[in-house]
This record gives sequence, C-alpha cells and structure tokens, in this order.
Amino acid sequence: MAAANPVKKSSVNGDSSQSQSEDQIKALETLTIEAPDGSLKASFIRAGAHVTNFYAKDKDGEFRDIVLGYDDRSMYLSDPAKAYYGAIVGRYANRIRNSTFTVPSSGKAYTVGANDNEGADSLHGGFIGYDARVWSLVEQSSNHLKFSLQDPDGSQGYPGTVTAYVTYTLQNDAKWLISMRAYADAETPIMLSSHAYWNLDAYQGSEDLSTHYIQLQADKYVATDGILIPNGELPSVSGTPLDFRQPTQVKAAIEKTAGTDLCGAGCTGIDNCLIYEKGGDESKTQMSLWSTASGIRIDVKTDQVAAQVYTGNGMQSVRNITRKASQGGKDGGIYVNHSCVVLEQQSYIDGINHPEWGVKHFYGPGEEYKWDAEYTFSVVK
Repeated sequence: MAAANPVKKSSVNGDSSQSQSEDQIKALETLTIEAPDGSLKASFIRAGAHVTNFYAKDKDGEFRDIVLGYDDRSMYLSDPAKAYYGAIVGRYANRIRNSTFTVPSSGKAYTVGANDNEGADSLHGGFIGYDARVWSLVEQSSNHLKFSLQDPDGSQGYPGTVTAYVTYTLQNDAKWLISMRAYADAETPIMLSSHAYWNLDAYQGSEDLSTHYIQLQADKYVATDGILIPNGELPSVSGTPLDFRQPTQVKAAIEKTAGTDLCGAGCTGIDNCLIYEKGGDESKTQMSLWSTASGIRIDVKTDQVAAQVYTGNGMQSVRNITRKASQGGKDGGIYVNHSCVVLEQQSYIDGINHPEWGVKHFYGPGEEYKWDAEYTFSVVK
C-alpha cells in the first residue's frame, strides 16, 4: 500500500464557517483512487462520502463500472428520489420505530427526524443524515481516502456530538477495504453502513438479476411489519425466500417473495436484515454476490453481525432515474426495479428499541464504534 499523504485540514465539519465554505465548494469534486496493481479503480465525493464509480475487471479483463449513481454530481444532494446511491448512512442506519428511542443510562426519550412512511419512522439518520452532509477529506494517497464528519449535539434530534471517520482503501489483488470509526461525547445510538448499489454487469445485458447469484451465511432474519419496522421476532430463514445459505439466483428469490409481504405490505422483492450465523467473524467470508454474465464476483468479510439486503424494489417509485453513461444512460436507459442489489453490512435494525436482543447500539464517552469490511473481487468463468 502506498503511504498516505495527509491533506492540509483546518477542521472537521462544523468547526468554523471557513471550513464549511471550503467543504461546500469542494463537496462534489471527484476524488479517484486506484489499487497499486491496477486491479480496481474507484471515485468518491466528499458529499455523503459517496462512492460514485467503482471499476472491476470482468471475465474478459475489461473494466466495468458496477455501482449505481449519477453522472451529474449535484444530484447526490438534490435528487428527490433520495436513493442513497453509494452513501455512508448514519447517524443510525435503517429504520427507527416511531422515530423514538430511550437512552439506557439516563432513561430519557428522544425523537429524531421522522422522514419515512409519511412520518411513521426515521430512516438513515432522518431528513439530513450523513449521506446529505459534506465530509472533510483528511487523508489522501493514490489508493486511499479518509473522510471525517462532526455531527453536533441535537442534530436531527440525536443527543451528543459524534465525530465519525470513514476510510476507503484499494489494495492489490482487487481488495476494497472500508473502515469506519465513530466517537461520541454523550451516550447516543450509532449504526453506520455503506449503501452502495451493485449491478455486476454494469447493465450490459439482463436487467432482472437473472445473471446474479447470492450466498449468505445467515440463519435468521429480523421480522418486520408492513412498513418494515421490526416486530421483535428473529425467525429462521429455513423454508423462506430469504434462505441464501446455498447459492441462489437473485431473480428467483425475488419471485418467491410475491404474496409473502416479507419486504413490506404488498411488496415483491428483498429488503430484509439477515443475521450472520457466526456474528461478526472477519476471518470468514460472510456474503458473496456474483454474475454469470460479466463473471465479476464479490466476497465480503466483515465484523458486522448482520446485513440488510435490498433488491431495488422501489427504484421507480419517485421518478425514473437515468443511468450513468458508463451503464447505458446515454442511450436513455433508466434504473428499473429489481435490477440491482444493496449489501448493507450493519447490526440488527432498530436494535435500539429491542434491548432483549442483546446487541450494542449506544455509545458514550471513551467508547469506540467500529465497522470494518473487506470486499474481494474475482472472476468466475
């Protein structure tokens, strides 16, 4: 790995008006890194610490841009579709029931931004989550970027100031490392995740995920109600369309969900939190996704105990989003439903309202929130 070359930095967001104005000007500047051996290339922006382009080699040795996004960078902050394409989501990923929680040490209840289901719950941090904030660039080298964000006390109703960091590194042998750390000055919930949407064919060919296969070492899932709020149950995946312990065609799994309401009332598709059998074991591959068309395969190792798998069920619910030019957008192509997969490594969703699950979701002074994942790219013939 090339040594990091720190960028001159005045402060993280929120420390001065000068740093804020500088960050706003640079928020949409493209930052590109490459693995030392040339096996991977990727681009990012400070706004939301988004990954905007990710290039991996297919079975013919050609690079394909395999993450969804916008060619017009301004759309990452202004699109009403609010798709979270490639963003870091927080302060608390996924949904919070009734947009409320109680801090264990104080017994004090808090209400946060109710931005989902017409105000019934909070999603990905509220109205202005980490995806919509401008992060500071604190380190940069040819294969490495590190961003920081200061989220002040009271932001979206959350208690305590949180300082968060995300580091992206491309390594030899087609490895992408993502590392997140966060620290709070008062007890508060923290759950971050990377929200990249994957189409391993880069929309060259089928758009219905018939070429995509998934395998996931998860034996349970978080059961939810009609608007995807956990009901407290953690049933087995056995006998359900969510059993991915053996290689499963993604299109077939989507079709099996019809009439089950697994991804919400009247929904067909996958939008579920699956619990890893061995918890957060970084020594084992927890999840794999591959395409028989492009041959591109991703194997994920992580310290997170669960993963939210989403198959783009509502991609066209707000508007038809034009694909990037690298994915056929110049020919009028749009991102259609069930044409991509999001793999959010994280903890049990809404765990802050289910202490009986025994998972840690609150962090206070002197504690470190830690999130690590290794994505290894290879080719299947």
